[in-house]
Amino acid sequence: MYTANGHLTYCTNIHAGESWSAHFKVLQTFLPAIKEQVAPLQRMGIGLRVSEEASRTLIQPAELAAFKDWLKQEQLYVFTMNGFPYGAFHQTSVKDLVHQPDWTTNERLSYTKRLFDILAVLLPEGMHGSISTSPLSYRHWEPHNCQERRNVATQNIVAAAIYLRQIEQEKGIHLHLDIEPEPDGLLENGDEFLDWYINDLIPTGSRLLSAAHHLSDVEAAGILKRYIQLCYDVCHFAVGYEQHEEIIEAIRSEGIQIGKIQASAAIKASMSPLREDRNQLKEVFNAFNEDTYLHQVIAKTTENGLIRYRDLPDALLDVDNPDVEEWRAHFHVPLFIDNYGNIASTQNDVRQILSLQRSAKLSDYIEVETYTWEVLPQALKMPLVSSVAREINWVKDQII
Repeated sequence: MYTANGHLTYCTNIHAGESWSAHFKVLQTFLPAIKEQVAPLQRMGIGLRVSEEASRTLIQPAELAAFKDWLKQEQLYVFTMNGFPYGAFHQTSVKDLVHQPDWTTNERLSYTKRLFDILAVLLPEGMHGSISTSPLSYRHWEPHNCQERRNVATQNIVAAAIYLRQIEQEKGIHLHLDIEPEPDGLLENGDEFLDWYINDLIPTGSRLLSAAHHLSDVEAAGILKRYIQLCYDVCHFAVGYEQHEEIIEAIRSEGIQIGKIQASAAIKASMSPLREDRNQLKEVFNAFNEDTYLHQVIAKTTENGLIRYRDLPDALLDVDNPDVEEWRAHFHVPLFIDNYGNIASTQNDVRQILSLQRSAKLSDYIEVETYTWEVLPQALKMPLVSSVAREINWVKDQII
């Protein structure tokens, strides 16, 4: 929905259905009901997630026209898409496979181009379109070969930028690709994103754009900054103990745009020095230990260092580490709850970003991304329609 401080939506990656027919049926069930609770008198935006399999069906003109007609009928509109998960995202073990295929492959590039072709048709006139994507690759695949994979991935990102420039030249539609850093991604945090953007993307893009289109370095940098932006997932940055104002100032000072904010919260806990208390925390965290998604943990030490665990089970094995004073875990919990008894959420990080959004308009787009409803501990589960509506309304209350 439109607000004075940005268009607000939620991401449909919470809804199952890898084929387009299955996913569309779920959307037809849930979207009108959610709209009734959050935007009964105006159009409601959608952050659409379409799998690779579904995208091959939806790109067909008849399917795309039928979906567009349904959106108009229901007073819905699509302005952003989630292009991070390529394949199955529900009722299967996703874990690090969410990065596969990564940006070193033609499959990832082709899928992303197809999503942009879909978005170019669905996007309301006068709006720019956003697609978020993975942070190039997964860090722990071939760790000895990270720079070479980063180089290949960067060339494919530049190819995407060239494609988006072509779309805008031919159709007058501005679309941008938003890179989403996350723990254990090849780009893990704000500093790594900036380093890659300045020292890899712009030099590589300038060389390729100069060779293909005879552009100066300044012109090439301008093109890259228009079409390659940042997806600021608050949960991911909070898990890494990022100082939001500092990293946002650094990003904006380089002329890099935030394509969208993903409003999401992680879980966290202070670690008592008492073994009994730590054992209780271990039991609480273990309730969040499930087999579908990666739940990376970053621990803060008494010396302000960081210890990184690839998944929650790895952290649970180290719960008695006396040097650790806090855990933060990548588990997208509901935004409207900040306390779970012995543990808490990073809701304050979300509040901080939304406060900055009110005062400084960080981005035109905000997307709620709590996708773990199916795998939440039973005590936290609620009916999906009311849960999503409560999320959206909570964010709306923070930004108006």
